Amino acid sequence: MAYDVDAVRKHFPALEEGAAHFDGPGGSQVPDAVGEAVAATLVSAISNRGTVTAAERRAEEIVRQARQAAADLVGGQPGGIVFGRSMTQLTYDLSRALAKTWSPGDEVVVTRLDHDANIRPWVQSGANVRWADFDPATGELPVEAVTDLLTDRTRLVAVTAASNLLGTRPDLPAIAAKVHEAGALCYVDGVHLTPHTPVDVAALGADFFGCSPYKFLGPHLGFVAASPSLLETLHPDKLAPSTDAVPERFELGTLPYELLAGATAAIDFLAGLVPGGGTRRARLLDSMRALEEYEESMLRLLDDGLAAIPGVTRYGSPTRRRAPTVLFSVDGVPSADVYRGLAERGVNAPAGSFYALECSRHLGLGDTGAVRAGIAPYTSADDVNRLLDAVSAVRDA
Repeated sequence: MAYDVDAVRKHFPALEEGAAHFDGPGGSQVPDAVGEAVAATLVSAISNRGTVTAAERRAEEIVRQARQAAADLVGGQPGGIVFGRSMTQLTYDLSRALAKTWSPGDEVVVTRLDHDANIRPWVQSGANVRWADFDPATGELPVEAVTDLLTDRTRLVAVTAASNLLGTRPDLPAIAAKVHEAGALCYVDGVHLTPHTPVDVAALGADFFGCSPYKFLGPHLGFVAASPSLLETLHPDKLAPSTDAVPERFELGTLPYELLAGATAAIDFLAGLVPGGGTRRARLLDSMRALEEYEESMLRLLDDGLAAIPGVTRYGSPTRRRAPTVLFSVDGVPSADVYRGLAERGVNAPAGSFYALECSRHLGLGDTGAVRAGIAPYTSADDVNRLLDAVSAVRDA
């Protein structure tokens, strides 16, 4: 089924302001159904979860639905979905819980390709840290760059499913297979992959898979998917009266019911991007395949257009499969000035390192980074052409 971007765009009130949004990697725009779900939950009769009153049962059902929706999105189990304020917060919480099970001299492997949220919690966990480097010329992370670092003391490998700076997609199944052979766990940052392609956590080999609904059309929160049996082996710090049940033992305090309702609505919206039937999981797979094909066409248009503008440097390899993201700079124009110049022309494509600090430094861009343009479900060819025209205008200004 062909992807109808015009029909999709009609559901995004924010687009009525007129800007062309390439800032989705930092947080996507939100469809009407998500806003309506959040608002409806906020004004409904609701209370702490329980089974006695209607308000308690409503809260319980919202949580149940959100766990099921998240599991459907990533191919996980509802009982292994842990919600939190953000992927960063959840990764810190899980790193502390995991570190309790490690001994002095145990090791973790992190990569310079990753967002700092999948680096710093492990660096600060107390384990010995081994660093995997990517190729700055191509932006690729070879499998052996990670697997050559594995030893009998490796307890965990933290690796991104897609770089939020370059879009690079490492060969996760190959990496995870070697990690598991070594008896270690694989913690995957799926934040930048999940909005753009069908996800199957088991096929990827992820023991933990973290992502953020606000990157895939939802509200601001995060979740991690893991097997319930793995979560049962971990004992996080928590309040004495709070339940020890999984996954609730990892969720501190009362969950934000309105945001969970919004996350469910976002996943339902993704499942309906193209017409189809069957289970929500089946519809998600169909919709995300269609979206991936469409976004790849927009990425080619953007890549080719930027390549045709003299003085534009693109980072990473445009010929490798990646999430639909381009990092670029304009010769002689500071990236912060490019960012402002694009904004003045109604194009939102920010500049920076976007918390992928090690990645930016390894590319030779220091802490300031470059301009990042990300394709989203609502990106049109007209948006891409506006960006290309604006880059040319900024270069010539």
